[in-house]
Amino acid sequence: MPHPRQARGFTLIELLLFIAVVGIALAAMLRVFVTATLAGADPLIRRQQLAIAESLLREVQLMPFTACDPDDEQAETGSCASLPEAPGPEAGESRYGPAYFDNVNDYAGFSMAGIRDPGGAAVPGLAGYTASIAVAAAALDSLPAAEALQITVTVTGPDGSPLVLQGWRTRHAPNATS
Repeated sequence: MPHPRQARGFTLIELLLFIAVVGIALAAMLRVFVTATLAGADPLIRRQQLAIAESLLREVQLMPFTACDPDDEQAETGSCASLPEAPGPEAGESRYGPAYFDNVNDYAGFSMAGIRDPGGAAVPGLAGYTASIAVAAAALDSLPAAEALQITVTVTGPDGSPLVLQGWRTRHAPNATS
């Protein structure tokens, strides 16, 4: 009588070990997919934050940087009748008018909840964003702090994530307005 072949296959322990390893691998892969899916909308928010921050930084950098208030008749000569330009807007000045910001320093401490254009109109679709601007004197390479301003724009998206963008504004001549 021929000897029956021994049955070949997996033991119960091998099968349980295989199921455990495959389960752990699948759980790790699913975590990657879930993270990628949840972050799918983030690039849109991030790009919008960057666009807002760049726009505000450009707006501030294009303002005059004078030793005294640009409304002072002697601002061009440097022998100002007014006090040196201090951080923050002068009385009555606003980004939205009727007396508009007229110097880089006027933007120090500015913030807005819901993005508005320079005319004060709310920009559609950007109500969930906030923005703030800090302007501080800071030395830049060989320039003393009195001749350079560091501008920091922080934009927070609807998801609470902040984006910080920094730039500089220098005074090209002691009393230059641009």
